[in-house]
Amino acid sequence: MRCRVCLLLAIVFSLSFSSRPLQAEHEGKVQILLLGDSTTEGSVPRRHVPKGPHLEDVIRELLAAEKDLPPTNVINLGLSGEYIQRLLESGRYEKAASKLPGIDFVLIRYGLNDNARRENFAENFPKDYHELIERLRKDHPRASLIVMTVIPYGGEEVAQRLNKLNADVAKAEGLRLFDIYPRYAAELKRGPDMLNYRRFPLEKIPENRREFVKPFVVPGANPSVEVLDNRLDAHFGHLPGWFGDRHPNLAGYHVIGDETAKFLTPLIREKFKK
Repeated sequence: MRCRVCLLLAIVFSLSFSSRPLQAEHEGKVQILLLGDSTTEGSVPRRHVPKGPHLEDVIRELLAAEKDLPPTNVINLGLSGEYIQRLLESGRYEKAASKLPGIDFVLIRYGLNDNARRENFAENFPKDYHELIERLRKDHPRASLIVMTVIPYGGEEVAQRLNKLNADVAKAEGLRLFDIYPRYAAELKRGPDMLNYRRFPLEKIPENRREFVKPFVVPGANPSVEVLDNRLDAHFGHLPGWFGDRHPNLAGYHVIGDETAKFLTPLIREKFKK
C-alpha cells in the first residue's frame, strides 16, 4: 500500500511540472542562460579540471537539491575578454544566444572588460547594455532578464563604480538586480586569496626553481605557471605579483554558484508555481 501511495505521489509531482508553461530546450527543464566575461566562463579552471563541476554545474546541482523545483538546464556562454559591444558586434550573440530555444532566465554580468576596452565607457557601457537588453527581449520575450553586479576585482572603488552603472541600467529597464558583490567580498574575508587561482609568468620564476614548477607550466608564446589553489604559495608567495590574478578558482565559482542558486530558487518557484 505504501509503495502504491509513493508511486501515485511521484506521478502527481511529475505531472504538475510537465503541465507548467515551461519554454524548454529539453522538455520539462527550466532554461537558464549565463552571459558574461572570463569571470563567468572560467576557462582556466576548465583547463585544469575539465570534468568540473564548473559554474553552470554548481547552479544546476544546487537547484536540483530543492526537490520542489523542476529540473534545470544551465547554459554558460561566458567568454574571456568579452564586453558587451564585442558580444553584439562580433556576431557571437546572434550566433550563440539569439536562437536558443525556451530560455526562461538570463543572468547578465559585464563591466570589467567594458571598463578597460570600451571608449567613453561611462556613456557607452549603459548604451551597450540597453542595446543588449533590447535584443534579448526581442529574441527571448518570455525570459526573465537579470542584471548582475561584478565580483571584487581591480579594487573596491572600481567595482563600486561599475556596479553603480549596473544598478542604474537595471533600474532604468525595470529589471531585477542580482548583487553578487557582497557575498563574494564577505567570503574573501576568510582569506583574501582563497577564491582566485595563481597565474604567473614563468620568466619571473627564479631560474633554480623552474625545473620544480614544470608540472604547473602552461606552454605558449609566454609560458606561465598556473595553479588553482595555494599549494605553491610557500615557495613563491613572496614574489611581487604572485597573487595578482584575481580570476575565480573552483572555490570562487562555488561561491558564485551558491549565491546564484539562492537568488534563483524563489524566482523559479514563483514563475512555475502551480
